[in-house]
Amino acid sequence: MLLFVGLGNPTPDSENNRHNIGFKIIDAINKKFGLSKQKPKFKGLLTTGSISGKKVYAIKPLTFMNNSGICIRELIEYFKIESENVIVFHDDLDIDFGKIKAKFGGSSAGHNGIESIDKFIGKDYSRIRIGIGKPKKSSDVTDHVLKDFDEDEIKDLQKITTLITDSLSILIDKKLDLFSSTINNK
Repeated sequence: MLLFVGLGNPTPDSENNRHNIGFKIIDAINKKFGLSKQKPKFKGLLTTGSISGKKVYAIKPLTFMNNSGICIRELIEYFKIESENVIVFHDDLDIDFGKIKAKFGGSSAGHNGIESIDKFIGKDYSRIRIGIGKPKKSSDVTDHVLKDFDEDEIKDLQKITTLITDSLSILIDKKLDLFSSTINNK
């Protein structure tokens, strides 16, 4: 069993924020692979199904970004999913917009959603870091992540979600380096 987690904030005015790119990825996975209708469970919106012959769960935590770990811990304990089988999609300021990097474990790099997950389930899970770029001034970080994507970014966002969903079978096989290089070379 695998668990896909998309990080974001659940308020309607946050829907198109850069911080919500993880939610966008889960929506794209749900649509492309015909996962079940989203149901409110485990303090999140949960879907289930099968991709590449593997049972998958996908969730968008409704606990707000800074408390994402609460939702994930409840779900993995209930379904007995090992943390090594958790794949988290989230925004990353330190990566240029549209670039994608995959890694297993490591530091949170100051990302509050990742810090929360680390606190509740440890660091042994995969992270798909989707670049949203940095603001010109470090004092503008909060405004930058909570700002909506601009028109050009929205067009590119469709390309990003398609690249990820088209390469999902590589990710399911946990070939993180191949996943990153495949996506970034298209």
